[in-house]
Amino acid sequence: MDIFRGAERLMRMDDAAWRRHANPWSVWTRFACLPLLVLAIWSRVWIGAWALIPVALALLWIWVNPRAFPPPVRYDNWASKGVFGERIFLEHRAEIPRHHRQVALVLGFLSLPGVVIMIWGLYALWWEGVVFGMILGVLPKVWFVDRMVWIYDDWVRAGRSVPGLEARDV
Repeated sequence: MDIFRGAERLMRMDDAAWRRHANPWSVWTRFACLPLLVLAIWSRVWIGAWALIPVALALLWIWVNPRAFPPPVRYDNWASKGVFGERIFLEHRAEIPRHHRQVALVLGFLSLPGVVIMIWGLYALWWEGVVFGMILGVLPKVWFVDRMVWIYDDWVRAGRSVPGLEARDV
């Protein structure tokens, strides 16, 4: 199963959503989504079953976030390049150099131990495990985005068109 493609399908990303998600505000606020979801889950300690409401709102924000901001005026920043590098990675994986594909896969797997620790911390109400797990889970994601910037830059340098962008936007 291709977890990257599965996530894209789950998020229902179209050209407009990708362009809006390329807004740096979307990218940077996206990093707040996991702590927001964790806090919503943790709220079960304080509000019991009512915690389903903040959990649902956090999940809704995770889905809305790529659509919440207007497309950026320029696409030549780290966040925008990362978003469109990911799109290139998803749509043209076979054409991307093997070393980029391997690193992306490794970074995806490197997040797993952190996610497991975070989930255990949420279950056991072990806040240190939750925080440590979130950090371990998010750091490889930041590195993944940086790798996507590299893929974007290599793609553009090779004169290839970027899916969802006009040549004047690149």
